[in-house]
Amino acid sequence: MVDKIINEEYMDLIIPNAILDSYSYAVNKTNINARYTLINVPKKTIDVCELGDIYSFVPAIYTTESTVALDEIGVTKVRYEPEYELNGTGALIGIIDSGINYLHPAFRYNDNTTKIQAIWDQTINEGATSGKDADFPYGTIYSKDKINYALKQSNPLAVVPTDDKLGHGTMVAGIAVGSEDEENEFSGVAPLAELLVVKLKQAKKIIKDIFSVPDDKICFQESDIMMGIRFVLEKAKKLQRPLVICIALGTNHGGEYGSGPLTNFLDLITTFPGVCSIISGGNEGNTGRHFFSKLTVQNSTKDILFHAGEKDKNFLIEIWPQFYQNISFELVSPSGETKTNINITIDYRNLDIYKFYMGETYICINDVLAEVTRGRQLILIRFVNIQSGLWTIRFHSLDKINSALNAFLPSGNILSEDTYFIDADSFTTITSPGNSTAPITITSYDSVTGNISAFSSKGYSRANEIKPDLVAPGEDITAPYQNNSYVSISGTGAAAAIVSGVIALIYEWSIIKGNFTNLSGTEIKTLLIQGAKRDPNVEYPNKTWGYGKVNLVGFFDKLTR
Repeated sequence: MVDKIINEEYMDLIIPNAILDSYSYAVNKTNINARYTLINVPKKTIDVCELGDIYSFVPAIYTTESTVALDEIGVTKVRYEPEYELNGTGALIGIIDSGINYLHPAFRYNDNTTKIQAIWDQTINEGATSGKDADFPYGTIYSKDKINYALKQSNPLAVVPTDDKLGHGTMVAGIAVGSEDEENEFSGVAPLAELLVVKLKQAKKIIKDIFSVPDDKICFQESDIMMGIRFVLEKAKKLQRPLVICIALGTNHGGEYGSGPLTNFLDLITTFPGVCSIISGGNEGNTGRHFFSKLTVQNSTKDILFHAGEKDKNFLIEIWPQFYQNISFELVSPSGETKTNINITIDYRNLDIYKFYMGETYICINDVLAEVTRGRQLILIRFVNIQSGLWTIRFHSLDKINSALNAFLPSGNILSEDTYFIDADSFTTITSPGNSTAPITITSYDSVTGNISAFSSKGYSRANEIKPDLVAPGEDITAPYQNNSYVSISGTGAAAAIVSGVIALIYEWSIIKGNFTNLSGTEIKTLLIQGAKRDPNVEYPNKTWGYGKVNLVGFFDKLTR
């Protein structure tokens, strides 16, 4: 089983259990939850250009979303006032990310023992647990006892060899629970909360190829994130402790509809008592990765102009019409070469391949009609060896109806800053799974100026869900890093980490101290919204601020009235 999940010769697909019997040719099946199963099929059966029906089941790829403000959100007050005295004791925070530098003092108590309950490193497949756990059949699991034993050795990494080369998971975990360090003027939000950590393996090459991601780019695949969520849920259940799940990752794939395997999973578990999911909303506010326009009966043609950077040779654009419709395209290259009469009709799902001779650019166009998990029409345009410069996609609605049109470039570091839409729209840029309904989606503001961060993604979702839910400080946040150092980071991932620590404090008061023992994530979200700080001159909710700024004191005011 483990070999197929990590073997690059096999493709991963996330299949709804309701149609699993249709995939009898799968060579391996691994249950994720009651709704989805991960299957493996030979890579040689997949054509990355002609995806057809399976695009709906390909695990999306996710990138990191971070590149203190404790007084600002009310943490200092509830930490030191005798009425509360909250430090996160008894609460667990699940970090599903790039791993953790468990040697850092931020993750150790004063007696040098770890505050990490368990680490599942999906990248280490030669360890004691690899392939031996039926529920988590790949990677290696390290217990708290094992980590504590390692910390006593002269070379801890020889005993527990997991690390975080990227540093993103370490920073997110440290912001949430890091031990106080007066010399470096640092403290995590909930310094006595403990961690469950999942180090995600890199997305398979075949998955990267499908999404046209260069081999050297770091990204993670949806199925591994879902397995990570299942791991922290099961560990928290065994320990009988409340759990905060922090996801500081995001993707533009899926058109921001907020309905897919990962988002559905998060929607479900956030309703459980003692479980709360905190999701970063994305750093796509000023990247130029989203295009929006309206089509009318009178004006049924729109030009989607984008600039292709010199460094970005292969990438996808997803175009999402609001309604099923018959479409005709024209493509115009920077050199003026044009392809016309590219027709897409409702009764024919087609694949077209075009070559632009100037620059040797190849373009594959897939019409993914009634895209399965979201029930929408998707036009998938794949550029291979694209000529740099200004491109035009001329979109004609042959049905001439009133509708809307959204287009998305990949999010995060997959593309350089030189690839962007000319008439970009900063709204509807909340990344998935931040567009999930039940979890708390967090974007970023500058706690010094009080202004929204320029990079912060904006709502609403395409399904018109109010997102973001709330905003939190996310600029110049001090965080632990490699080699026992500290750095300053910015991003909605940092803001989500702060709020994850806040929820740990809430769970200490409500569940650990017995004040509200069945508090669910959705109930916490409601109370945080009611207690949020709001500018009296601004109408809420809105697409930039959601319902306002996270305010822990306001939360307790609402809860204890």
